[in-house]
Parts: sequence; C-alpha cells; structure tokens
Amino acid sequence: MKTYKYLFLLIGLSIVGCSDLEEEPVGLLAPDGFFKTTNDIQTAVDGALTHSINEQFWGRKLSIALMLRSDLVSLASNETRRVEHNEFTTLASNGMISEFWPRTYQGIAAANQAIAGAEDVEVSDDIKNPVTAQAYFARAFYYFHLVRLFGDVPYIDEPITDVDAATSISRTPAAEVYANIIEDLKFAKAWLPNTTASRAIPSKGAASSYLSLVYLTMGDWENAFNESEEVITNSGIYNLGLDPNFQNLFNANEIDASIEPIFSIDYNNFEAEDNAYDQVAPMTGIRGDDRNLGGGWSVAVPTLAVYTTWDAGDYRRAVSMDDEASIGGVIVDFTQFDISGHEFAKNNPYVAKYMRFPGAFARANARATSHNYSMIRYAEVLLIAAEAAVELGDNASALKYVNQVRERARMGGLTQTGAGVEVEVAPGAVPADLTGTVTVNDILEERKYEFAFEGIRWYDIARRKIGDQVFSASGLEGAKPFFNADDYLLPLPEDELERNPNLTQNPGY
Repeated sequence: MKTYKYLFLLIGLSIVGCSDLEEEPVGLLAPDGFFKTTNDIQTAVDGALTHSINEQFWGRKLSIALMLRSDLVSLASNETRRVEHNEFTTLASNGMISEFWPRTYQGIAAANQAIAGAEDVEVSDDIKNPVTAQAYFARAFYYFHLVRLFGDVPYIDEPITDVDAATSISRTPAAEVYANIIEDLKFAKAWLPNTTASRAIPSKGAASSYLSLVYLTMGDWENAFNESEEVITNSGIYNLGLDPNFQNLFNANEIDASIEPIFSIDYNNFEAEDNAYDQVAPMTGIRGDDRNLGGGWSVAVPTLAVYTTWDAGDYRRAVSMDDEASIGGVIVDFTQFDISGHEFAKNNPYVAKYMRFPGAFARANARATSHNYSMIRYAEVLLIAAEAAVELGDNASALKYVNQVRERARMGGLTQTGAGVEVEVAPGAVPADLTGTVTVNDILEERKYEFAFEGIRWYDIARRKIGDQVFSASGLEGAKPFFNADDYLLPLPEDELERNPNLTQNPGY
C-alpha cells in the first residue's frame, strides 16, 4: 500500500478548475492515448499549475512555513508543526513538510505528463512548443522551491509507471537540479509568448525573470545581472513595470490590472471541496477583527520590532501591517488587540497585505480569497539587478535600480486603515534615494521591506547564510537559540525515507 501511495504521488494528475486555467474537472489522466491535440497538453499544464494553489502548497502549508522561518514573523499558536518552524526545532515528521513535499511532486508529475504527452501530438513545434513550454516552466518553478528548501532532491523528469523504479529513486545533487532548472527555463523562455492573458499563465518575461533569480541564488552574479537587465530592457515588450500604488499589489479587486506581477498564483473564484483553497489571509489576520466576518486566526504575526524599526514614513509599512482594528465595534490600537479575549490574540501589529482587500469571493475569515499572489514581480527583478550589480562592482547600476523601487515606495496611494477606513496617503520623502556606495546589506534590507510577509525573506536568509546575524539577540525576534547552520535546509519527510531506503536525510536531522 505504501508503494502504491508513493507511486500515485509521482504520477497523479489531479486537475481542478481555477479562474485563469482550464475549468473542466478531469480528475485523473491516463497518459496512454490521451494526448492528441495541443488542448490536451494545455489541460495537463493547467493541472500542473493548479497544484500550486492547493492549501498544501501556497494556500497555507508552504507559505506559512516560509513566513515562520523568516525573522519577520512570529507564531501565535501552540501547534507543534508550526512551533518547529518558528523555533528551528523542525523534525522529519513535521506535518507541514509532509504535505507540501508530495504536493510539489504532484505538480512536477503533471508537468512531466504534459511534456511527455506532447511527443504524441502530431503538429509542428511552432504550434505545440509554446504550450509545452508552460510545463517546462511549471517543472522549473516547483523544483526551484524544492532545491532551495531541501538541497539534493530526487529529480524526476518523466512519468513514472514502474513500481520498482518509484521505490528506488535517490537524491540528485543540488548542482544538477539547478542545471536542469536552468535548461527548463531556457526552453520556456525560447517558446513562451511575450505576454499572456493572465499573469497566472507563464510568459517569456516570467521565464527570464526566474532565470535571473536562479542565477542570483547560485551566486552567478554576471548571469543574474544580464538576465534581469534583459527583462528590464524589454519591460515594454513584456508589459511589465512598477505599479504606482504599492497597495494595488495586495488588492484582489485591482491586481488584475497591474503590470507589476510577472508570474502569479491566482485564487480568483476557486474553492475546492476538500478545503484546499487560500487560507493565508485568515492565518495572518487579527483575531476578532470586525472585517471579513470575524477577522483572522492570529497565527503568523509580525514581531513588534518589525514595526518599530520600520520608518513610519515608508508607505509600504502602512500597506504591510495593521496597527489598529475594529474589534467588536470598538476601535483599538495594536496594544489592545487581545480585546477579543482569545489566548492567541497578540498585542502587536498584524500582517495586512492579505486581509484588507481579499476580493468578492472571500468567505468568512477571508478564506478562499480572490487574491493573486505574486510569485515574482517587477520590483524583484530590479532588486536582483541591483544586488548582482553590487557584486560586480557596478555601483551606478545598483543605485539606479534600487532607487526605482524606493521611489515607488514614496509615491503613496489609496489604502485602508486597520479599522477599515480608506485613506489617501500623500507622496512623501521616505525612503530617500540611496547615495554613495551601495552594499549587499542595503539590497537585502530593501528586499526585506519590499517583500515583507511574501514568503521571500527566508530564501534570502538561506542563500546569503545570514541566520547567525538575523536570529541573534540583536535580531528582530531576539535570539533563536536552536538555530544552526543545518537549519538552512529542511529535513526530508520521514515517511518518504521509510518508503524509499535509497533516500538519505539532511545533516542535523
């Protein structure tokens, strides 16, 4: 039975509908004889991408784990699987890892089916490759998460139908996984269109942007700079740019019109029967908040130091955190957020990015929102170019690109207070342009504020190996005594190792 379960996770294709993907439920695809047209390839591609919106991936398990492992978010919960991530006591039996690991491989399996099935579709490459390229992009997207989280991982690039093969797969060296990710993204870049009908559909600009981020993660500064500059140079062709209002990026009613998202996970009008939809908003929301039919669950919350060390004149702070709320009809500031009486209500500001404008489809507590979560957006490409430029000694380019991001932050815009009142924030002077010599730390600090609570900070900490600094007594959360260098990688799930003796565990676990 265990063997069958493992095999299913590798070859299963659970394809369900979502707003910008294929809407016809298919269930399980049998690869033999199914692929006859490019529409069949697209159906498999849509299945691959749909796995990313599952509660086991970005809907809650992976996204919240990434938040808790950063230095920006604390835990208001005693749930063991969450405590382990927050305190760096993670076990191989962790219940969050055991869910997002197989879900990620299901997405990969669906992409592999699309790529393999395309070989049976008898049309010219010019017709089918632009569709198949989406599958290459999806496979690279999933493996990029896995290799950053676990290091060496089993690399599977074709459908597996043999039981013995499924139980004898070993880990592939991370360097080889990265090389394969790059090749997939290069194929995607060569064949994907410049623009797509939705940012949830991969484009040429998305492939190129991810290539720049992969190179940055690997420390290949020259390729990171060249690839990000290519996106910037072609931003008009790709229809990309900074949104003039930072708040729009977290407003389900506005983001579809924004040109800043490059690749998004789109929850618009999607709700699964198995509760596998978006729950990031309630997980980060204020307990007892009058908004969204009961507010949030007070699980992943910023520490007070995040708020107090962030310049109050930075519009991004106003967008990113709520420091007041209406609770039971009473408007209170964050020092009174425990007015709801719940044991996990915390008296500190809360993440506001996902609770203010969750869209028309949001249910109670802002579950099942209409959010489009930007997996990569134009601001990140600018900061990739800036960071790579610092490493290459090109200070002029570093200043140019980081200051474009800071300029947008000064523009202000329409937002909402924690009490639910819409306010227009006038342009300001914070953050001022950087001058002089830009450092890597300058860029990391800019990324910390620009992408706060978006699941990016942990990856920055891990790739730059700055855990000893940010989790020290002087860090935002204070000392994290259990953190050590082994924590840059997660443990492989215990049940996977039990099923497959060829898999080895990461050091420290």
